[in-house]
Amino acid sequence: MSKSIKYVDWGLTEYNEGWHRQEEIFNNTIEKKVQNAETENVLVFCEHPHVYTLGKSGDEHNLLLNYIQLQAKDATFVHTNRGGDITYHGPGQVVGYPIFDLANFNMGLKQYIHNIEEAIISTLMQYNIRSQRLEGATGVWLDVEKPDCRKICAIGVRSSRYVTMHGFALNVNTDLSYFSHINPCGFVDKGVTSMEKELGKKIDMEELKYKLKNSCIEIFQH
Repeated sequence: MSKSIKYVDWGLTEYNEGWHRQEEIFNNTIEKKVQNAETENVLVFCEHPHVYTLGKSGDEHNLLLNYIQLQAKDATFVHTNRGGDITYHGPGQVVGYPIFDLANFNMGLKQYIHNIEEAIISTLMQYNIRSQRLEGATGVWLDVEKPDCRKICAIGVRSSRYVTMHGFALNVNTDLSYFSHINPCGFVDKGVTSMEKELGKKIDMEELKYKLKNSCIEIFQH
């Protein structure tokens, strides 16, 4: 049972290519589990070109653009096999794919998602952004008690045999106008925000990734 976490940064990666690379690591990890061999835990960070992805429980009607409009926005649309509804990925967003064997951490899926949220909340606190969970929804939110409650990080995962894939998307320097073309995660009454919008300045992506990586490792190895 190894709690060690291998970190890799794929940089700007087309969504389907990233999905394929995840699947390879995910399937390899499951194969090792079946053979009772030691598994490793891989934390991937990347950014994607403009793309809308729909989870397996999602509703296509939450995408408010047609094919022609998508092309005009330089965006693509992908049906994916994670949980959750529709979301947007694009440049200026840190997408995290933890491909972890949860048996290594002696935890279930609920605790895993809680830990991911905790790592995001802890990282945002280092930038003096106070964030929290929203009852009945995954992800990380700001001002949950107020009418302008808004999401800063989306979470959608897939797991099999307690191995995880897909993960989270934290809005850092994201062009938020792309969210106006969907009902993010199926919500019609909630807003979306980014670190740049909250702080009124661009965030150094490399510094942010360093802090976020350390938060993830610290919380899972605790």
